[in-house]
Amino acid sequence: MTARIAVDPRIHFGKPCVAGTRIPVQNVLELVRDGNSFDQIRVDYYPDLTVEDIQVCIQYAMDLAAMEDVHLSPVPA
Repeated sequence: MTARIAVDPRIHFGKPCVAGTRIPVQNVLELVRDGNSFDQIRVDYYPDLTVEDIQVCIQYAMDLAAMEDVHLSPVPA
């Protein structure tokens, strides 16, 4: 994926985190989903993050979604 996302079983039970931090990608994505601006996330929640870190979290989620195979079954009429 990206070197800026780290997975370590000793940190948050192996959940993906921003590299060099203990900040889970999921937490960052939830803040974005809730309508927080990148600046709000940095100032109010995670001052150690950069805008690029937040963008990488979004890209990480997009990459995971792109790798997912979806198999649709026809819906009976």
